[in-house]
Amino acid sequence: QVQLVESGGGLVQGGGSLRLSCAASGSIGSFAVMGWFRQAPGKQRELVAAVFSGGVTNYADSVKGRFTISRENARNTVYLQMNSLKPEDTAVYYCAAGKWSSRWDYWGQGTQVTVAS
Repeated sequence: QVQLVESGGGLVQGGGSLRLSCAASGSIGSFAVMGWFRQAPGKQRELVAAVFSGGVTNYADSVKGRFTISRENARNTVYLQMNSLKPEDTAVYYCAAGKWSSRWDYWGQGTQVTVAS
């Protein structure tokens, strides 16, 4: 059983930056996909960004050009660099991992990101 632990959330002014980290208790090299989701109050959880084992990345339209996902297999860590943050980016951000590219098997506990206007 792999555990995922997020860190790096917090309060930031609009236009600012944060970098989220997701540390896995085991090797992430075997995961076909790792990603970041977010859930704002009263809204459904949505996929923000994903990175596949071959290095291909996908982003939600709302974050393209502002967020960058990366994975460092040697450190068993996935990052989400968030720039030009907007108040609408406020949410709990969750890290997730999937053994196959079409499903998500493991989830972190979430980290709060709050962007002040």
